[in-house]
Amino acid sequence: MTAAATLPEADAALGVEERLVALAAISDQPGALTRLYLGPAHRRATEQVAAWMRQAGMEARLDSVGNVVGRYAASSAGAPTLILGSHIDTVRNAGRFDGNLGVVAAIEVVRRLHAAKRRLAFAIEVVAFGDEEGVRFASALGGSRALAGRFDPALLEERDAEGVSRRAALAAFGCDPDRIAAEARDPAKVLGYVELHIEQGPVLEREGLAVAVVTAINGANRGRVTVTGESGHAGTVPMALRRDALAASAEMMLAVERLGRSEADLVATVGRLEIDHAAPNTVPGQVSFTLDVRAPDDAVRARAVAAIRAALEAIAATRGVSVHLDIGYEAPAALCDGGLQQRLAAAMARLGLPERRMPSGAGHDAMAFAGHIPFAMLFVRCRGGISHNPAEYAAPEDIETAMRVLADFIDHYDI
Repeated sequence: MTAAATLPEADAALGVEERLVALAAISDQPGALTRLYLGPAHRRATEQVAAWMRQAGMEARLDSVGNVVGRYAASSAGAPTLILGSHIDTVRNAGRFDGNLGVVAAIEVVRRLHAAKRRLAFAIEVVAFGDEEGVRFASALGGSRALAGRFDPALLEERDAEGVSRRAALAAFGCDPDRIAAEARDPAKVLGYVELHIEQGPVLEREGLAVAVVTAINGANRGRVTVTGESGHAGTVPMALRRDALAASAEMMLAVERLGRSEADLVATVGRLEIDHAAPNTVPGQVSFTLDVRAPDDAVRARAVAAIRAALEAIAATRGVSVHLDIGYEAPAALCDGGLQQRLAAAMARLGLPERRMPSGAGHDAMAFAGHIPFAMLFVRCRGGISHNPAEYAAPEDIETAMRVLADFIDHYDI
């Protein structure tokens, strides 16, 4: 093998950064990066990405669900395919690295292959997914679910805030929603899916590491806790006779935090608090707060939810209030393929990098392939762990390191 042929050159990260800046300028919102699925900015972004793919030696097309698919053919017909990619839709007022980096970096790695006039024993597809964030329509991961053969046709009837259906938006975008099922990839012909992505957290920065192999995408429970006590006058109800829903909720939230710290890689969060009929001179009678529990191990997560429920009920009994926990959302953990993880770790070792592995606390397109196509992810350090924010940033030297890992992984992929 000639590993050096696919390794990015010293200035490759600069080229990627220039493309990220160019993509960030394509927005639905003046002065900020907001690029919504099947909107005008998404249209311009698909055209730009497709042009870069063609310049990199790929054939490029817009598929039936609004993804841009670039294909770099193998050295022989009938060869399997390795899929690389991420998303180009954004949240509102986004940073330029989330999703976009994975697409641009993958294009650059393929461009280096093409410049070296190399074809591999497998084809490479680079996919720029259009619907990871789920900002315009209620559901997310529509593009990746289509490739995994898991797109629910009922989602075509979802409507955005303006009342436009997903079906109508796809048709206006030039896509044929009736052909979405045909986008599903045959698992027998796909080696796997690999996604390069910023960490969106502070761990790599804290540890002084540029990259890490992802082990799993956390499973999650989300719910709402309602605490009911008795409202009363702040001046006339003695402390010993109070059934204060807010004081009880405060103790409960501290219990959530404590239990969230009880096992490695487990997190538990209260993100929003609502006080019914709040007033400075009133003992709160009813309070509700959100609960978000995540872990890469479903058994750990289930134990944590059960422990939290028990703790809430014990606190309620002690304080003379009632509590109700309603879990409205549950998603299982998506485990990254062990073989692909090991291949990425081996690439890191060949490049003299520590073989750090860690779970992902956020969801990604990769999770749509769980149980259907092997998948793996490579995290890149981001400054301050900041994401979904204009301050989002990954250093050029870290991007270069990640591309070198991805290129070496590809170069040493024997089939």
